[in-house]
Amino acid sequence: MSWLPSLATETPEEGFELAIKLSRMAVKKTQPDDAARNRMRPDYANSADSLTMASHVVATNFQTVAQANNYWR
Repeated sequence: MSWLPSLATETPEEGFELAIKLSRMAVKKTQPDDAARNRMRPDYANSADSLTMASHVVATNFQTVAQANNYWR
């Protein structure tokens, strides 16, 4: 089974959690080496710019999920 069977969620909160998962999976697919990701984590975890960019990616993914769910109307 796919890790992403659907963009459909019951609530906006579930949609936001899905947006986070989409964002995390993009990083994992882009850099599949766990050790490399772990080495880089301190660099971006302490960078306001990196955290702001990560938030932007999550927001973009949330926008996609919200649209797929007709904004939970």
